[in-house]
Amino acid sequence: MNSAKRLLPTTLVGSYPQPGWLVDKEKLLGSSPPRVRMREVWRFAGEVLHEAQDDAVRLALADQERAGIDIVTDGEMRRESYFNHFANALSGIDLDRPATTLNRVGKKTCVPRVVGPIRRERAVEVEALRFLKANAKGPVKITVPGPFTLTQLAVDEHYGDERKLALAYAQAVNEELRDLENAGADYLQLDEPYMQAQPEKARRFAIEAIDRALEGIRVPTIVHLCFGYAYVVADKPSGYSFLPELAKCRCDQISIEAAQPKLDPSVLKSLPGKTILFGALDLASKDAETPELVAKRIRGALEHVAPERLVVAPDCGMKYLPRELAFAKLSAMTAGARIVRAELR
Repeated sequence: MNSAKRLLPTTLVGSYPQPGWLVDKEKLLGSSPPRVRMREVWRFAGEVLHEAQDDAVRLALADQERAGIDIVTDGEMRRESYFNHFANALSGIDLDRPATTLNRVGKKTCVPRVVGPIRRERAVEVEALRFLKANAKGPVKITVPGPFTLTQLAVDEHYGDERKLALAYAQAVNEELRDLENAGADYLQLDEPYMQAQPEKARRFAIEAIDRALEGIRVPTIVHLCFGYAYVVADKPSGYSFLPELAKCRCDQISIEAAQPKLDPSVLKSLPGKTILFGALDLASKDAETPELVAKRIRGALEHVAPERLVVAPDCGMKYLPRELAFAKLSAMTAGARIVRAELR
């Protein structure tokens, strides 16, 4: 049986902790998620770095498969952040002179400057996907930053209109997704945390941009929106400022945080027809959940969504957790899903 077809399949949101021998953890944790390139976090360079990243992907896969994850990712081992790897691989960006702006928690951060037409001149994640496919035992997912978030984390000096910039990013993302689909991706995900951070702007053009990015894609598509990494945002609201609007989005699945913010799962009723990736792991907690606690969270979601429309996942990416804790949490998550799966039978 295809593990992704079973009831309550499990997956990562995207990232998994990178080994300390691959990246300098102090440098990585000493700043907010980088928006421009941050090559100084890597402990290797050139071909040695490529080989080391391959080995890190193998380790991330081994951990996921040992924990019992159904739909795996490469843990985003090759990226400095979910955002900057793709965002800074496009033409129209001044890579040498970034701009400074405020992030979602009010701190200064460097972001790309858009100085010309946004174009994707080459595939960015296709080789990473091929390596993942060659080494994974089951279905795989790969993630790309979404066009709305790309727009919010850039300073526009060319288009003069955020909607036009978002649609230009959407075209580049669509080209990337089409190549990823052709290369064998089973699931494709857009990371869109800034819809929550900028809900009024999101209502004006986010859905249009996302739909353009997903145009023509045939494999299942996911939009992930969150309140930010737990290590950056400690106090999270108990509800989303932008969520029901996604009911009209072209995507098949919506990925949300629920555990750390203690989200009222009744909000799931506002997304009829969408499969929900339900955050069942609190990534701010320094302790692994018990399988029983995960099962309780899943049962709460099932009061408002059919089991056929529920996927079990962490709240957000696990990049900033200690690897031992991340593995323990994933193991508890899959065990909790098995408990509820057995009850449903």
